[in-house]
Amino acid sequence: MATAVFHQALGTAQSHQHLQNSGSHLEFGNASLKLISKVVQPVSYPPNNSSDELRKKSSEAALILIRHGESLWNEKNLFTGCVDVPLTKKGVEEAIEAGKRISNIPVDMIYTSALIRAQMTAMLAMTQHRRKKVPIILHNENEQAREWSQIFSEDTKKQSIPVVTASQLNERMYGELQGLNKQETADRFGKEKVHEWRRSYDIPPPNGESLEMCAERAVAYFKDHIEPQLLSGKNVMIAAHGNSLRSIIMYLDKLTSQEVINLELSTGIPMLYILKGGKFIRRGSPAGPTEAGVYAYTRSLALYRQKLDDMLR
Repeated sequence: MATAVFHQALGTAQSHQHLQNSGSHLEFGNASLKLISKVVQPVSYPPNNSSDELRKKSSEAALILIRHGESLWNEKNLFTGCVDVPLTKKGVEEAIEAGKRISNIPVDMIYTSALIRAQMTAMLAMTQHRRKKVPIILHNENEQAREWSQIFSEDTKKQSIPVVTASQLNERMYGELQGLNKQETADRFGKEKVHEWRRSYDIPPPNGESLEMCAERAVAYFKDHIEPQLLSGKNVMIAAHGNSLRSIIMYLDKLTSQEVINLELSTGIPMLYILKGGKFIRRGSPAGPTEAGVYAYTRSLALYRQKLDDMLR
């Protein structure tokens, strides 16, 4: 198997409460404003379209996978795993460059891990998109978070992209190796043992996860939450990590456990798949926003590019 190269805007609940107070007045100098007794309902977000309706709109969908840009612990050659470490300056630049590569590919939903380096990568990449839609992290951790982050404008919602964060997409948990220098770890435990922990499919490091364990949670989440969005015609971007993305690619490309352990993903390099006829077709990495080949994968993507060009003239 050849080596393949390659996650908030706040609506305010207080304003909702004020709008329900019939007969209230606000004073502005000599002027007063009477608030009409009217309850403003929050806009449903994401839209509540049925799967059948969305299937009619699109027979294919784009899936973009991006491994986060270089993190501060990548730079220091430390085992990072599930420790929440931000991007380096180089990582920021990689995320922006990834955004340029996918700037003409439609994105309707974004999924990231719960870790900041993946979320930074997704947000920075979307600053380069030609549609200039705003990625907004959905907060569903509790009732107050949901209420306080509601969007009350249909127009604003249309110019936004929902971002779902999920710990199931987190990096493989490296257990007692987290925070250790990789070279020092090899010297301490032996190069062959560390290589076995890092590159075997089913052997975990001490108190950590194997790639197999990481794949169980990442692929299950993909199948239960992300694949249905793609099947309904939505174009999805996933910004995550080397091992969680390798796990998803193993599922998409039907790789064996031996093939996936040899799969390498570079930081900040997007990988494009097309879901068509119920099958995932790997299209490699978009070369850049100026090259026609980026848009030539399918007819619907070509039409999307033409629509963007017409809108932005």
